[in-house]
Amino acid sequence: MKNLFLNNSRPLALAALGLLVAGCTSSGVKNPSGIGVTEMRADERGFVAGTGVESQDIVAVTDRMARSILNVPEIANAQNAPTVILYPVENNTRFPVNKDLFLSRIRAQLNSKAQGKVRFVIRSAAAQADPRMAALERERELKETGQVTGDPMRDTPGVSQFRGADFILTGKLEGQSHRSARGTSDYILYTFQLVDVRTSAIVWEDMAEMKKQGLEDAAYR
Repeated sequence: MKNLFLNNSRPLALAALGLLVAGCTSSGVKNPSGIGVTEMRADERGFVAGTGVESQDIVAVTDRMARSILNVPEIANAQNAPTVILYPVENNTRFPVNKDLFLSRIRAQLNSKAQGKVRFVIRSAAAQADPRMAALERERELKETGQVTGDPMRDTPGVSQFRGADFILTGKLEGQSHRSARGTSDYILYTFQLVDVRTSAIVWEDMAEMKKQGLEDAAYR
């Protein structure tokens, strides 16, 4: 009887142990019908997409602008690397875009791959009625008073000076949207300019444009 009892109880014990283990491993949040996190390239269009500005758009636009800037004669043929300051991008689309991403990525691309063809300095320009003109006038004033200099040969020995800018890089996002019972359509124009600080002349400008349509509109934050 003793052996029979042990033999019969073994399956019950194993079953109880299995339930205990299952109970321990199944604790926590369960989402059987959900989709796991998928790692993607920044220039890749994902399955969570809308008609607005997305990562692949930012990568495509900034890559194009960085390559285009290097072909500007004032940059490509300069004996000394020109100095550039960044002025905030203006967003006139309906999407809440992180505007700093555009200029930050252009700057990083040029700093890492342009082999010293262009230099950037940190500067904050005061905004007036026309922000670009205010920035140009302020930079010219700094250079004329000797507080900054655009030419290393003009540096005064023993005097600490900030590096003055030769150009201002800025941009603008403009959009046109349309909605109907059939879906949503968005057209976005990206334009960027390189402006000469001394003359206010636009020495370079390039653009990229994109149009997207979809049945449903995504929420952007």
